[in-house]
Amino acid sequence: MVSIIFYRLCLMVVASLIPEFMTVWAIAQFSCAQSAAKQLNYTAQHAQPHGDHQAIYKSEPAVTGILNSRSSRTEWTLTHGFFAWMGGFVLYVNGEPRATLTPSELARLVREGYVEMPVITEAEIEDRSKGDGLYRCIAILQLVWFVVQLIARTAQGLPVTLLEIDTLGVVALACIAYAFWWKKPKDIRRPYIVHWNSEANDPSLCGNLENIYYYSCIRRSVVRPLLFGISDQKSGPSLISFVAVCISGVVFGAIHCLGWNVFPGHTEQIIWRVASIGVTCSPLMAFFAFALPVFSYITAMSYGRVTHGYYIDTVIDFLAGFFRWLGTISYVCSRVIMLVLVFMSLRSLPPGAYDTVAWIKHIPHLYM
Repeated sequence: MVSIIFYRLCLMVVASLIPEFMTVWAIAQFSCAQSAAKQLNYTAQHAQPHGDHQAIYKSEPAVTGILNSRSSRTEWTLTHGFFAWMGGFVLYVNGEPRATLTPSELARLVREGYVEMPVITEAEIEDRSKGDGLYRCIAILQLVWFVVQLIARTAQGLPVTLLEIDTLGVVALACIAYAFWWKKPKDIRRPYIVHWNSEANDPSLCGNLENIYYYSCIRRSVVRPLLFGISDQKSGPSLISFVAVCISGVVFGAIHCLGWNVFPGHTEQIIWRVASIGVTCSPLMAFFAFALPVFSYITAMSYGRVTHGYYIDTVIDFLAGFFRWLGTISYVCSRVIMLVLVFMSLRSLPPGAYDTVAWIKHIPHLYM
């Protein structure tokens, strides 16, 4: 319980300080869950009964019809993919928990006949979730209400503080992440048990599990892959995640540029402007560092060569590394400066910052 609380506190801090991380994480999780659903759907369609279940299929046609009809109705959806990557399937051997299965491990063990294909519906997974549609809608309404208040304050000429602008940037990225997490179950702690077939060898002896060290007592409450460390994917999701972090960073920095003239002091105002530009341009530097070697390789291939030569390739590698580190240092420094300025601005807020929105002004024929 303590570890779960500490983990959630860490996520809360990361989401507040580096909201782009959560957006990219959500996109990576969505991509992995989608791929896992397709993989497990294919496995379910081509799975054949093995061991004890094969005997049932041969001896009891009525039971066979029931199992077949239930399996045909159980289509693996995006929710199943999230559930699988959250550690939702735990392997039991001789009645004891052995390991938490990843989607690839589950699919491979089913194909090889060591376990039966799990039959669990989306409704059963949602029943184990701690959140539902109403919970999600309330969270979205809270974010929308905050944005509406900022728009109304601006329309009525009320001052907007830097803390509100920073929160607006976090909210904008949170809405994007929430859209990708919409079908993800929340805080599931009760896994689905997958039993090892009694006729098969022990998994630790035949070496069928790459993930044998993930014992079922280690519950993974979030999708396993982090950012670009996506195990069962190739370069596609990594590229998507990289582009997503660049776009998220530009959006986040552009929102902070709304505080261009908030500070009454000239020095603090200049520092805020520089920091806002730094956060906005840092993802562009990272994208340039990524695109430069790719562009160099494409141009070299157009001339029928693999490289441009030692000296040109060395300069390109140097520039790519330089802009990569420059973007990283620029973002970290700019973000820290912005957080310091946000809290410094609270020491002397303008009087209008404490005024509330007069909503009656926006209702026709009532305000005079």
